[in-house]
Amino acid sequence: MSNEYDDTSTALDTELAERLANLDEELATRRSAALRTDLDNYDLDEEDLDVLQAVTDDPDAIQYLPAVPVIAIVGRPNVGKSALVNRILGRREAVVEDTPGVTRDRVAYKGDWNERKFSLVDTGGWEPDAKGIDASVAAQAEIAIDLSDLVMFVVDSNVGPTSTDEAVVRMLRKSGKPVFLIANKVDDVRQEPEAASLWSLGLGQPWPVSALHGRGVADLLDAILLVLPKISNVAKQEVGGPRRVAILGRPNVGKSSLLNKVVGEERVVVNELAGTTRDPVDEQVELGGKVWRFVDTAGIRRRVHLSQGADFYASLRTSAALEKAEVAVVLLDVTEVISEQDIRVIDLVIESGRALVLAFNKWDQIDDDRRRYLEREIEQDLAHVAWAPRVNISAKTGRHMEKLVPALELALESWDTRIATGKFNAFLAELAAAHPHPVRSGKQPRILFGTQASSRPPTFVVFTTGFLDPGYRRYIQRRLREIYGFEGSPINLSMRVREKRKRS
Repeated sequence: MSNEYDDTSTALDTELAERLANLDEELATRRSAALRTDLDNYDLDEEDLDVLQAVTDDPDAIQYLPAVPVIAIVGRPNVGKSALVNRILGRREAVVEDTPGVTRDRVAYKGDWNERKFSLVDTGGWEPDAKGIDASVAAQAEIAIDLSDLVMFVVDSNVGPTSTDEAVVRMLRKSGKPVFLIANKVDDVRQEPEAASLWSLGLGQPWPVSALHGRGVADLLDAILLVLPKISNVAKQEVGGPRRVAILGRPNVGKSSLLNKVVGEERVVVNELAGTTRDPVDEQVELGGKVWRFVDTAGIRRRVHLSQGADFYASLRTSAALEKAEVAVVLLDVTEVISEQDIRVIDLVIESGRALVLAFNKWDQIDDDRRRYLEREIEQDLAHVAWAPRVNISAKTGRHMEKLVPALELALESWDTRIATGKFNAFLAELAAAHPHPVRSGKQPRILFGTQASSRPPTFVVFTTGFLDPGYRRYIQRRLREIYGFEGSPINLSMRVREKRKRS
């Protein structure tokens, strides 16, 4: 399936690029307007109409998709936070185990309820330390609370409030965020009186639920939606000012060295205890004649006795840095094999929709043998980000640092790119003519209309009469890159299958 659309020759690519470059823009605009009018004969929902209202032929019209609100789920280990996350998502995504501090690769999940979308931050994965559990819990919950619009504070109704719960409550009060107190493990009506003891925490009405059985969760979500903002107040992207760069990578890959080299001075960016620094450190720096803002995440170090907790903090802080950044530089250590952890960091950047530059660090320490193996690893493990600019640097010595700025500029330019609606529909028409979608179950899906819904990252919406094969969607994305570049930027392509309105 993946090769079904790969037989187009380079000559045809060149012809297509030339035809699109010489396009009569006025004619293309008129044609796309006609396609847009024809779309009114199909069943469209409110979200469709919102997308179509934003249709523009102004290539400089930068638009963001609004940031979805963020809900943080906090509470002691083993109160059922992950079970509640899975119940709300309607699928098993968060790891549920009896061992407190279970390591997890992801902490943020996309959820929705009654057609409202939100992001759920599961703050499981604490590593409680018997000596200072209150401090450990509070430090970790604090980061999550900072990054959220609303907090769900989960307490085990069978155990009742503990001193740790009270420590978290003090912090929640200071945060000023809306808080829902969840009395979990109320599996039937007989256990409801136990939830009443949680009034003593002073957070108002406890919501009795059973994450395991789903009891009370629907009512809870209905109430939360009444308070939750429609657009996030914390994850709003800033507009204007110096471009914002996050330096990411697994521990000990050279993030601190890179920032120190860029800033031109030694700075202490590593704390003794992973996750105790609430915000990544920001630095305004002049590079290549421009001012940049570097969002540093180097305050994370893996410690043997804190390895699980540190992984969790690293993931949460990486997410925090990405929320603030526009482009991420992912640092890879060329002296070591590309690891799963490296790929997870890269995938986080793609999921966040930020621009991406890959920086291969410690290049001064590589020999010919390792270089050959590295090329093979890049081909195998990083094929899905072949579009990201690559720079070979040494953060310690400063070698080739001047290559970083052009790579950042290229990635950001791609991230900002907007294709006029007329041009995009002409592009889709050319593709369909060169390679019509295969007939499936006696029907051939037709593309009715396409538009770029937003930039940062470039997000395209295509209205069709039927489901487009994943291979055909990849074909559209690949051709978009071949014709328009988009080097360093992820591309989102979503489909809306719509049926013709029945005449009454």
